Amino acid sequence: MPGRLSRLTRRSEFLRVAGRGRKAARPALVLQALPQPEGPVRVGFTATKKIGNAVVRNRAKRRLRAAARLTLADAPPPQGWDLVLIARDGTGSRPWDKLMADLRGALRHIGVVPAGPAADPAP
Repeated sequence: MPGRLSRLTRRSEFLRVAGRGRKAARPALVLQALPQPEGPVRVGFTATKKIGNAVVRNRAKRRLRAAARLTLADAPPPQGWDLVLIARDGTGSRPWDKLMADLRGALRHIGVVPAGPAADPAP
């Protein structure tokens, strides 16, 4: 089991990534990323009230945390990044393999992980 990820916890960190970072939207999530020349990869998770009640939001964030932990353990980025994963309506119910493909695709699109021969085939 991969270890814990460093986390973004302060609102100002989330706002900095949203304001200056790159964005990629997929059916299950929105990824915002800001490169950091120093430091580890840090990840923040959020789900707005638009996607449902507390149970739905917590399930979506749990799934995003698990997907990020597994994906970033498989292919860690070569430099530091601040990443924000935003849950969408389908995050809680999307099939696991498609959720993972969405995350990997968004990471490649932004340039967090290099696109290479190990890229996932299109669904």
